[in-house]
Amino acid sequence: MNKDLRKKILEVVKRAKEGHIPSSFSIVDILDYLYANVINYSKSNPYKPDRDFFYLSKGHASVALFVVLNKYKLLTNSDLLSYGNLNSKLGGHPDMTKLKFVEASTGSLGHGFPTAIGTALGLKIKKIQSKVYVLVGDGECHEGTVWESANIASNNKLNNICAIVDWNKSASQLMPIENLKDKWKAFGWRVINMNGHSTISFKKNFDKFLNYNGKKPTVIIADTIKGKGSKLIEGHGIWHHKIPNENEYHNILKTIE
Repeated sequence: MNKDLRKKILEVVKRAKEGHIPSSFSIVDILDYLYANVINYSKSNPYKPDRDFFYLSKGHASVALFVVLNKYKLLTNSDLLSYGNLNSKLGGHPDMTKLKFVEASTGSLGHGFPTAIGTALGLKIKKIQSKVYVLVGDGECHEGTVWESANIASNNKLNNICAIVDWNKSASQLMPIENLKDKWKAFGWRVINMNGHSTISFKKNFDKFLNYNGKKPTVIIADTIKGKGSKLIEGHGIWHHKIPNENEYHNILKTIE
C-alpha cells in the first residue's frame, strides 16, 4: 500500500477543498503499478502512435491519477499544487484539453469506457499493437453504455483491451452487483479476479493479460476497499465527497502513517 501517495491525495484535496478522497484511495495502488510497470508511454512524446492508452472512466477519482502522473514526472509539482484553483489544469475531473497524458475528459460515468472501446477498435483496424487500459467503478457498471460497449468489444474480439473494475462496493449502497463476474462473462469477456491493493497480485494478473493469446477482451475485477489506508474513512457514508477540516485532516494523516 502506497502511503506517500495517499498522504499527497489528502493534502491536495484538503488544500483545494475539492475531491473524492475514498475513491482515490481505492485505486491509487493500481494506478501506481500500471504507470510503473505496465503502460507503455513516453515522457518526451506523449502522443507517440504506438503508445498504450489509459482511460480513467471514473473521473471523479482524478486526484489519484494526478498524484501518480506527478510521481512519474508527467505532471509538474506546480500543476499539482494548483489543483482546484481558477485557471488550473487540474480539477475534479481530468481534462484532455489541458493535460497531455489524459486521453479523454471523463467524469460523467459511462463515458470513458466506450471511448476506450473505440480506441481499441481503431488500433485493431490500423494493426497497431498497443494496449488499452480503462478503469471503471463498480457503481459505473450500472450504466447502459458500459454494457453496450462491452458487447461491441466482445463481438469485435478486442483482445487488446483490459478493463479494470474498482470493485470497492460503492454500488452496494443502493444497487448491489454480487454477480459482477458472471455478468461480464455473459457479455463474452475473459474475467480475472484480483486483490486491488497487492503488488504481487498486480504482477500476476496484469501478466495474464499481457501474455494472453486468445480473442476475448479482458476485465480484471479488483477487490478494493473504498478509503483504503485510513480506518477513519474506509467504507461508505459521509466521506464520499467530504473535505476534512484541520482536526480530521491530522487524524486521517495519523492513520495513514
